[in-house]
Amino acid sequence: MQLVILAAGMGSRFGGLKQMEPMDDYGNFLLDYSVYDAKRAGFDSVVFIIKKAFYEAFKDSIGKRVEKIIKVDYAFQDLEDLPEGFKVPEGREKPWGTAHAIYAAREYIHDDFIIINGDDFYGRDTYKVAHDYLASLPKGSKGKYANVAFQVANTMTENGAVKRGVVFSDDGVTMSKLIESNVEHEGEKIACTPLEGGDKYYVEAAHPVSMNLFIFNKDLMDHLIEKFPLWLSKHGQEFKSEFLIPSVVDELVHEGKASVTLLTTTSVWFGVTYKEDKPAVVASLKKLVEAGEYKEGIY
Repeated sequence: MQLVILAAGMGSRFGGLKQMEPMDDYGNFLLDYSVYDAKRAGFDSVVFIIKKAFYEAFKDSIGKRVEKIIKVDYAFQDLEDLPEGFKVPEGREKPWGTAHAIYAAREYIHDDFIIINGDDFYGRDTYKVAHDYLASLPKGSKGKYANVAFQVANTMTENGAVKRGVVFSDDGVTMSKLIESNVEHEGEKIACTPLEGGDKYYVEAAHPVSMNLFIFNKDLMDHLIEKFPLWLSKHGQEFKSEFLIPSVVDELVHEGKASVTLLTTTSVWFGVTYKEDKPAVVASLKKLVEAGEYKEGIY
């Protein structure tokens, strides 16, 4: 089983490459904790999806640490990485999105896998839940995906809006719809604005949201290779539209090509969206170390 980490973003709201921001006294990043947790849950390799320009700095920092405990591959997300017949529109600088990031790793993904954000902390139990789900599937399963969801109120910050995949379920077991939205406090309410257009809506504090921790069979790669050219035909000349993995998953569900089981975890999510979020994350990691969840320095 593989761990695929989306780490190509510069983190414009954070003001720097937040994936490479030390979060403890030993210079470890949130990525270090993610790989460590995945390894002890049973995952046997990791694919980092990064920008090629950051390869040397990335490998010289986190790479040289995690290579001691797990097999590592690096994939590069590049605007020019397009199917034959398509070109980057003049003036576009924005990356093509999270589904394109996974598409960029198509040469390295050869097994069932999970994806995570490079700037999020999911916790030890989350990786155990994900590993156990994949281990329970018959060998060669296709379209039997899952998502580890978190309560929306536990994934927000007082420092601004956040992007979340708001999850809906008709039966409480499988995902029926996922709406990628900007989520923010609006007084006592939690307001959600769909990224692809539509009316603002409101959810309760316990409503489940996806933090991009999806669990996939390797057949997802075939779907991405098929769907990316179709998406480009509609949106390829736009400067800001993104080929997003939650949207792809939502399509596959509605086409009857996949189901998404909703999983729960005892872990508490936290992450860094804005610089002002960092002190709380540092304090949270320190408490986990003090509680014995991680040894000092983790490696």
